[in-house]
Amino acid sequence: MKSLPNEIVLRPRFQLELEKPKETVLSAFEKTEGRTFIVKRLDDHIFIKFKAEEVHFWSPQLHLEINEEGEQRSKLYGLFGPNPTLWTFFMFLHFGVGTLFIIFGIWGYSNWSLDKPYGLQLGVMVFMVFIWVVLYVAGREGKRKGRPQMEQLYRFMTEVLPV
Repeated sequence: MKSLPNEIVLRPRFQLELEKPKETVLSAFEKTEGRTFIVKRLDDHIFIKFKAEEVHFWSPQLHLEINEEGEQRSKLYGLFGPNPTLWTFFMFLHFGVGTLFIIFGIWGYSNWSLDKPYGLQLGVMVFMVFIWVVLYVAGREGKRKGRPQMEQLYRFMTEVLPV
């Protein structure tokens, strides 16, 4: 098994070739319920999350998909990601900032074309760039804070996988 890379990308992914059938792997995860993590199965998908007392704002979760590759082989696809609510909120903020930037850019250009004052629009556009930088820094800090829990999820997964 390959270890996690040092650099955390936005939503790290990995693949593992397993020498066990798909159902054996899926049932191994179902038997872990009640331990450190919340493990949910939906068809060929496993979702591993932290229990409520260990969750902080930046806590990651692990999504596994197990596909059959033959009678006695399977392939595991893993994806680390933030809480879906947090992800949606961050995307909403980014789209909101981008939309406001474009609106004030068009408004400012129109005022400039008509020889009217456009300082307010330009100021708001600069402020939107500042907000983008703040969101970027917050996202990087969140990844840094979530890294130890991401490693815990990965260790848990490797312990559960049948050898």
